[in-house]
Amino acid sequence: MAKIQFSRGINEEVIPEVRLTRSKTGNSGTATFIFQNPTALSEGYTEEITGMYMVDEEGEIVTREVKGKFINGKPEALEAVHLMKSAQEWERFMRFMQRYAEENGLGLNKS
Repeated sequence: MAKIQFSRGINEEVIPEVRLTRSKTGNSGTATFIFQNPTALSEGYTEEITGMYMVDEEGEIVTREVKGKFINGKPEALEAVHLMKSAQEWERFMRFMQRYAEENGLGLNKS
């Protein structure tokens, strides 16, 4: 099962919008995740956000670049950026995203 977590062991229930960019050589890329009103920012959530963990049967992919967006002092969204610095990291990330997309009904829009 492919899951995204902001605190280890607690699955995020909100499905993000994901934007991918890849270098022309294919050796690096960036994935930007935007979670609107995620569970991790809800009132009853008491765990510390320590990063974004993408967990599946192959293991875990971790990014520490997670930012909160606030409007009028209220949490509105989380944005996480995952950098891939090699073709192997890109392929591993794409395998995770394939599993995550299948489990959560996500599609791919090429723009």
